[in-house]
This record gives sequence, structure tokens and C-alpha cells, in this order.
Amino acid sequence: MKAPKIWEEQPFDEGATTRLAAALQISPVTARLLCMRGFSEPEAARRFLEPSLDDLLDPFRLAGMGVAVDRILVAISSRERIAIHGDYDVDGVTSTVILRRTLELLGADVIHFIPERLRDGYGLQPAALDRLHADGVKLVISVDCGIRAAEAALHARALGLDLIITDHHEPDAALPEALAVINPKRQDCAYPDKDLAGVGVALKLVQALCTKSGRSSWFPAFVKVAAIGTLADVVPLRGENRIIAKLGLEMLSKGPHKVGLRSLLDVCGLTGKTIDSYHIGFVLAPRINAAGRMSSPDIAARLLLASDESMADEARGLAEQLNSENIRRQQEEAEIVAQAKKAVETDLEIGSRTIIVVAGEGWHRGVIGIVASKLVDAFNRPAIVLSIDGDIAHGSCRSIPAFNVLAALESCGELMSKFGGHTQAAGLTIDSARIKELRARVNDYADSCLVPDDLRPRLRIDAPVAFKSLTAQVASELVRLAPFGAGNPSPVFRANRVEIVDGPRRLKERHLKMSFRQDGRVIRGIAWRASDRESFVTEHRAAIDVAFTLEQDSWNGEKYLQLSVADFKAPES
Repeated sequence: MKAPKIWEEQPFDEGATTRLAAALQISPVTARLLCMRGFSEPEAARRFLEPSLDDLLDPFRLAGMGVAVDRILVAISSRERIAIHGDYDVDGVTSTVILRRTLELLGADVIHFIPERLRDGYGLQPAALDRLHADGVKLVISVDCGIRAAEAALHARALGLDLIITDHHEPDAALPEALAVINPKRQDCAYPDKDLAGVGVALKLVQALCTKSGRSSWFPAFVKVAAIGTLADVVPLRGENRIIAKLGLEMLSKGPHKVGLRSLLDVCGLTGKTIDSYHIGFVLAPRINAAGRMSSPDIAARLLLASDESMADEARGLAEQLNSENIRRQQEEAEIVAQAKKAVETDLEIGSRTIIVVAGEGWHRGVIGIVASKLVDAFNRPAIVLSIDGDIAHGSCRSIPAFNVLAALESCGELMSKFGGHTQAAGLTIDSARIKELRARVNDYADSCLVPDDLRPRLRIDAPVAFKSLTAQVASELVRLAPFGAGNPSPVFRANRVEIVDGPRRLKERHLKMSFRQDGRVIRGIAWRASDRESFVTEHRAAIDVAFTLEQDSWNGEKYLQLSVADFKAPES
């Protein structure tokens, strides 16, 4: 069972909050949230609340961009075949789609290649370059991959292929020897925004191509697909990522859409709805990802590339295929999660260590990343989940905020044939016989830099509030702060010594529904997946501290406020 959450109250500058509220004519609650997110100056706060495509940075500030754009435009004018090499997740698929569509509109002879997880492995590989070379390709552009593909870059040179790498993953000390490498995380790149997703870097290339070719009017149409990849990749939603995500969601909600995207939204039940970050993360993205996890990512790419109305039937079929693959993914995932949790709970060698390292023969490699995330959620510890295939095991790693899992892998890099990723998510390949050694080494590393409190779940509390301050104005202003996600979390408030006047009642045996009262005001709320806390809530129903997010719901055409409860605490004396 998880330890109780540590509630972390966030500091704030009361004077800056008062000044911002007066300058923008907004509630003190919203002003405080903006100041805590680093937007205490009125103009910066306005740009955050009302971002514009004009706020995007000059793409040519990215190292390598000028060389890349010039080479691509030469390839287009001379009718050289160009190949876009993508990746099989949502970030990689959306990157492939927007860059291919741009090049097609510019008149390029362009194809794309997205590796299949089980057949081709991860990233830019020499074998894929051989296939592209044999197909007459002269220029290869990678998206969302390639930053550590030193061997593939040398192979491209040997084949006479020009290679442009666009990526956002952490680079090695030495960059691959490519014609151009575009990655804001390059140590020698002065580009201010380092947090772009892979599709964000691809979008900057699209922006540069549109600008250089005099087609700037084309650029906005690519933002909505880029928003899907940006939100799915869980990058910090600030700077350019926020501009892409917020404006892209508005475009996705408003339409119109090409037939492929329209079919996907329809199958997902999102036609005509206001689409938010939840719909991307839990409805759209899992279906796009399912193609790469369970079969071929090209299903998703073909669907999103479909633009001709004559393809309506084909697009509908592809969208339904993604839906079916997602159902299959959910089934595989549930089985492996159950097996992995059992191993953690019954095997002392696994369950007693700081980092969970669990492995299974034949576990589907397409879902082990999700399984690792589920284990982190369940046990609040970093997790490495490995799928054993004979002598080789493929692993996915997920972490907690306090732990750099990529650094842990680097501490024992000689054990693995391949590894890479981010501080919070990484992948690896290792000999099956060395899994126990991996478990020991990464745990030795973790034990040297983590303390027990690091393994306790934390809940960020943005502000204490009284029910009387939760007005319709505050609710509408919170909508302007969206989309929420990494780097811009959904605000969590704390109300102290609240009385429960109705409930708690179980909802679908997993959730608790109740009504709260403070100073005479009653607000309804739901505590999701909190049925195990029913007795605690009942015991403290006369006075309890509640941490919650504020939601606006409607019933019979009338709007009302509702609390989405994140946690409960006994009131302090």
C-alpha cells in the first residue's frame, strides 16, 4: 500500500499577486496561480492566457536549421527522392505526418518509413537506410529519433545518403556525423526553448520551410496535428509547447478537418466536442499508439495523411482498425500488469528494492512501457519492465520526479547492448542472463541518491481556499489556464475543516460521491478511485481537510461547480 501523500504547499508572493489581479482584472486566486507559474508581469501573463502563433520563435535560431532547409529545397527542386524516417509512438507518427504533408505541398518526391517495433527495433538503424537507399532515396530526414544513432549516420555517409536528424531526446557527448542535426538539447544550440517534443522540432522545420518558400499561410494548418503529439509526449506545457497545445486544441475542437483526422475523431466519439488535454491523453493518443504497439504504426500515419474525400471509406476502416488494436492493447496490458504486480508483492528480491525490476517471458514489447507507468503509479517507485525473448530482453523504464532513470542506466551502461531516453522514461536492450545484475546495479545507484521520503507520493497544493471564493469567475478563468499537464499542472486547492453533509456513497464500487459544506455553502464532489478510504472519510465527516481540483459541470442546461477530490486529511489541531 502507498504511504500517505505529502501535501506540498507552494510559496507565493502576495504583493505580486495583488498587483497582477488589479492589472488584469482577474480574481486573486487566478493571479496567484499565474505568479506561481512565473508570470507575475502583466504582459507575460497575457501572453500565457492568450498565446498566439506570432509568439513562436524564429525557427532559424535552431542550430543546423539553415543547412537543413537549404538542402531540402535543393532536393525538391532537383526531384531527388526524400524519405522521412519516423518513430512508432504518437510523437513520431505526428512528426512524420506533418513533415511529409509539407514536403508534398512543396512538390517533393517524398516517402516515409516508420519502423515496426518488433521487426525493426527502435530508432534509426543501418538496415532501414539500406532499404531506403535501394528505393532510390537521396536524402533522409529523421523525426523524433536519431540523436544517438552514430552508427547509422556513418552508414548513411557510406551509402552516399545525406542525413538530416531532427530529435528532442538527450544527445551523447558527440553528435552523429550527419549533414545537419536539429535538436534544441544540443549543447552548442542557443535556442531558448529546450523542451519541445519531437513533433515540436518537426513543426519548427515545417515553419522554416514555409517561411523560406514564401508559404507562411500554410503553417497554421499543421499546428493541430502537432498538438496531438505534443500533449501525448507529456512535455512541459510552457513556452512554445503551450502555444502549440492550446491553439492546436482550439483548432481540433473547431474544425474543419481532413477526412483522416475526421474519421479518427468520429470513431473516438469526439465529433462536435470541445477537445481538451484529457481527450488527447486518454482517448486519441492511445488509439494512435496502439498501431505502433500492437501491429504497424503505418496504419496511424496513413489515416492522418488521408486528405482526399474519396478516401472516406478507407479512412473509416483505418480508424476502426486503430480502435480494435487499442482494445487488444488494453487486454494485453491488463494481463501483464497483473503478473508484474504479483511478482512485486510476492518476490522479495523484486519487491523489497527501491527500483522495481521485473521481467516476463514473451511479454508484449508494445505495452511494457505502459506497464512500467502503472507500476510507478501503484508503488511510487521507479520501474523497469523487461520482455524476455530468448537470450535477449527489451526493457522500458519509468520514474518518479526525484529520480533520473537515464542516469541510473548510464551508471551501468556496459551491461546493456543499447539504451537511451529521458530522465523520466527510457528504454534498453540487454542479455537476459544479466537482468539480475541490472537489478542489483541500478538499485545500488538508486540507494546512493534517494532517501525514504523521495518514495512517498507528493501532492502539490497551489493554494488554500475557502468555498466562498470559488466563484463562476474563478471557474471561467481556470479554463483560460488550460491545457493542463506537465509544466502546467491542473491547480490543486486545499479547503480546511470541511463538513461532509451527504455521503460518502460508493459510485461503481471504485469512487466516492459526497457533498461538502463550509460556512454554509454546499458543493458536490467525487473522489475518484478512493473507495478504500471510505471508512476514513466517514470517521472524519464532521471536519476533514480536502485537496481538490475545481471542475465545471452541467445538468439540464445549468452549470454548477464540482470538486474532483485528490486526497483527504484529518484536520490539524
